[in-house]
Amino acid sequence: MNLITPDSGLLFWMVLIFGLVFFLLARYGFPIITSMVEKRNDTIEKSLKDAKEIEEKMSGMVTEHARMLEEARKEQAKLLREATDSRKQILEQARTDAREEADRIVTEARERIADEKESALRDIRREAAILSVGVAEKILREELSTEAAQQAYLERLVDEVARENEQVS
Repeated sequence: MNLITPDSGLLFWMVLIFGLVFFLLARYGFPIITSMVEKRNDTIEKSLKDAKEIEEKMSGMVTEHARMLEEARKEQAKLLREATDSRKQILEQARTDAREEADRIVTEARERIADEKESALRDIRREAAILSVGVAEKILREELSTEAAQQAYLERLVDEVARENEQVS
């Protein structure tokens, strides 16, 4: 028997077995494989769509937080101006009133300024943390190459966004 020029009987059986294997694969194997590939494709498309939606929500949140931060800064400047104005008025009134009354009013104004300053600092720190999370998200997105890692990351992001919304509320 020569493998380069096979006998006609061997050739017949090889063609017959190949046809049988091809028929079985076409009948039972290929539909399963194609359906699994389609399911995988649908899952990937859904994950990409979900990731895009989350990214859009995050960018909207960043814009909203920047707006809130700007409002807080304006409010802080306004309050500082008001505090300065009221301090001047208090000093003028203190000259006409008793010295003890003036000391009490100045102390109250300083405490209010310190409280507002502390509140503004807390807001700034919170904004910095949110921006840091956004940067970390972008870095992690590049590191997530498997579907399992992507799915775990998406679930963790949804939990974090839910917690942030609860804290903001």
